[in-house]
Amino acid sequence: MNGVKVFFFVSCCLFLCGCSKVKESITKRHLSYHFDAPAGVWEETFPLGNGRVGLMPDGGVEDENYVLNEISMWSGSRQNTDNPAAAGALPEIRRLLFEGRNGEAQELMYQTFVCRGAGSGGGAGAEKPYGSYQLLGNLRLAYALGNEGAEISGYRRELSLDSAVATVSFKKGQTTFRREAFTSFAADLAVIRLCTDTEKALNLAITMNRPERYAVAPGGFDLQMSGRLFGGDSLKAPQGIAYGARVRAILPRDGRQILSDDTILQIKDASEVILLVSMATDYFGKEVNGQLDSLFRAVEHKKYEQLKSEHIAAYRQLFNRVRVDFGRVKEKEALPANRRLEAFRQDGNDPSLMALYYQFGRYLLISSTRPGSLPPNLQGLWCNTVQTPWNGDYHLNINAQMNLWPAESGALPELHLPLVEWTKQQVESGRRTARVFYGARGWVTHILGNVWEFTAPGEHPSWGATNTSAAWLCAHLYNHYLYTQDSAYLAGVYPVMKEAALFFTDMLTEDPRSGYLVTAPTTSPENTYIMPDGTRAAISAGSTMDNQILRELFGNVIEAAGILGIDGDFAKTVASMQERLAPTAIGSDGRILEWLEPFGESEPQHRHVSHLYGLYPGREITPDRTPDLAEAARKTLEARGDESTGWSMAWKVNFWARLHDGEHAFKLLADLLAPCMTSEFNYVKGGGTYPNLFCAHPPFQIDGNFGGAAGIAEMLVQSHNGYIEFLPALPAAWASGAFSGLRVVGGGEVSARWQNGRWQAAGLKSHVSGNFRIKLPDSRFKMSVTLNGSPISYPVTDGILEVRLQPADVLEIRR
Repeated sequence: MNGVKVFFFVSCCLFLCGCSKVKESITKRHLSYHFDAPAGVWEETFPLGNGRVGLMPDGGVEDENYVLNEISMWSGSRQNTDNPAAAGALPEIRRLLFEGRNGEAQELMYQTFVCRGAGSGGGAGAEKPYGSYQLLGNLRLAYALGNEGAEISGYRRELSLDSAVATVSFKKGQTTFRREAFTSFAADLAVIRLCTDTEKALNLAITMNRPERYAVAPGGFDLQMSGRLFGGDSLKAPQGIAYGARVRAILPRDGRQILSDDTILQIKDASEVILLVSMATDYFGKEVNGQLDSLFRAVEHKKYEQLKSEHIAAYRQLFNRVRVDFGRVKEKEALPANRRLEAFRQDGNDPSLMALYYQFGRYLLISSTRPGSLPPNLQGLWCNTVQTPWNGDYHLNINAQMNLWPAESGALPELHLPLVEWTKQQVESGRRTARVFYGARGWVTHILGNVWEFTAPGEHPSWGATNTSAAWLCAHLYNHYLYTQDSAYLAGVYPVMKEAALFFTDMLTEDPRSGYLVTAPTTSPENTYIMPDGTRAAISAGSTMDNQILRELFGNVIEAAGILGIDGDFAKTVASMQERLAPTAIGSDGRILEWLEPFGESEPQHRHVSHLYGLYPGREITPDRTPDLAEAARKTLEARGDESTGWSMAWKVNFWARLHDGEHAFKLLADLLAPCMTSEFNYVKGGGTYPNLFCAHPPFQIDGNFGGAAGIAEMLVQSHNGYIEFLPALPAAWASGAFSGLRVVGGGEVSARWQNGRWQAAGLKSHVSGNFRIKLPDSRFKMSVTLNGSPISYPVTDGILEVRLQPADVLEIRR
């Protein structure tokens, strides 16, 4: 007995020490990437952000530009999108669909079932009521470096993920220049430090601008840029968003400031300069100048070292929750980012690049959203134009949702809340859309989303008629509950989920050809099919994705009602309708059908793989519970192909991880990391990764970064299937490694260590009281188990270890 006790004690110590060493080694490695030259294009600049404001410095030697961003910097305004012809045309549209006259139904929709007005402007809505996310402006620093004729040497530009600080250093002649920048998580403003090792060697001119709608004026020795964005229909002259940015220079040691022409701030003969940059809009109802004043007042007595240390401490409260280690190749880590990507494309041997990419995804999420703010948009927080691609909006047929995929598993649950609150904000508008377009109760939204509660169908039915976006958003509402087990939170979001389901209890209609309830009209997002007469169409009566999402919505509402002990009758209604949805079907070629009829595919390698929603992010298809559907999903993916847009490849990483195929998931990750621009900055075919690690659709869309990060987490641990499964899709390239801090369904935090592709140890810390089930690798797995350091006996049924834990309990398993 004493020997057994010693064995368990040693196991526990080895496991804990091993995890501690992994954390220590990752910290020492300094998670960062760098360049050996200034940015030549925006996609080489570093993204800095604190969830509200952002900077993107290009690191120019003599002329340096900082792109300024603020998450609510939107043109446009709320508008009336009602189309009174829609509900009246709905019965005829459905009749045509049920008679197989889909082309005619689609033409009728173009005439009647679109939003009033210009909609999103075809993705160019900056001067439309729909609006566009825009850059706030540019902060430009023009340096007079001196040492005329001396060469620039030792240039290095680096972004530290450990501290969320960007640095630039170089020498001109014998003088060393160093610059640091961060967007403070503590002070809520941007901070830039310029210094040199030669006294009084800093001379520069500071200006601000943007492409339109701005004015620059002095305020003491501050410079302020302000203006008002386009607000909508000029005939009605609604007020657009007001914005402002203010820069203040502090000279801690020497030098002087001069205002020139009221628009240029000159710094002369300084040894150190601190620039504070505050940014604000009135989107949330607060006056701009008051916000700018308040931000400066809060830091006026703080030195740079304090600002920096408080920023890093606040940031690390989020970032340091998770550690991953897949091994390293030191010579690859020493390469500038653009050359490192190119080297990985050649040999695929850079395991720490994958770990960096995962943590970069978490970094971007931490930097682009926070509680009380807006969720990350198509470009997260960062853009450098007035007309951002696709308006930088919230595309709701996957893209906005993909942005939050890594939140729960990546130990950032509070960063899910901005999307939760944004979803709640759509409900009132969505009720009106449900009533006007469908004559239905409840609420609905379609593919387009912005900060103005746009919930109507888009201006083109071929992509704008997707009507399950609210249901998909509600999956995120419930997923946050599944990970946190917070019943008070669930009570707060349940009404939103219920009303989304209520809409479909009215909207679903029986297809007389099959007897199933269908969403009619609808689409399979952005895809088209070939009709029997050879013509192409997008509008259909039902789609596989719709049915998978609705089964999930109905199931979540039923389960939530049971947990809360309410709405029993409504749950029964929803359950009866759930049974009448067509099941996911397998076609004669062994693949999952995308539509409810075996239509021909007009684009077999289409970027959307919507009919596999039930595989990921849904829970309907799993290799264990539905092996036939899982095999059909595999065949579907093989036919769809790997090469696609960046975000599509990221989605496929998650698909293959759910199919437990680590090699194919790794192959997709490698494709996702393929450099998308050559050294001459030319676009190449397909998606990939820009030099600054932004994901390329192309152009830049941040969803691919988030989807790729989520996929890496899925390769390491899965918990959607009723149990925790460690290393379900481990590729050979990650033969040995470790992770800690990932989260699982049920309210747990997990860690693991492996060697030569085999489990060595795993840990589970419970954040709540609950039952946990852990799938063991195989029946031959010999292990020791401790609970809070003491050996325990444990039941294992069908390869599943079951245990009940209390808050803060730590379960450890060691081979």
